[in-house]
Amino acid sequence: QVQLVESGGGLVQAGGSLRLSCAASRTIFGINTMGWYRQAPGKQRELVASITSGSTNYADSVKGRFTISKDNAKNTMYLQMNSLKPEDTAVYYCNVGSNWADYWGQGTQVTVSS
Repeated sequence: QVQLVESGGGLVQAGGSLRLSCAASRTIFGINTMGWYRQAPGKQRELVASITSGSTNYADSVKGRFTISKDNAKNTMYLQMNSLKPEDTAVYYCNVGSNWADYWGQGTQVTVSS
């Protein structure tokens, strides 16, 4: 059984930066895709960034501002968020899809003040 734990969320002013981390309790084998989702109050969960087949993908709303990366040795992936805007305010969730199971983190709150 694998658990994903997010950290790094918090309150930041518009234009600032945050780095979110997602640490797996153990190595996950057979990963097909991994990514970050977010959900704002009253809105549907949306895919923010992902890594699939070795390629990175970003939602248009964050392209050029956010960067997804991973460190296999640490069983951790990251979301570097720069030039944050109030509309980035949401709960952010990490996700890993493997050949055998789909894993989700508990979510971490990001609040951007104007």
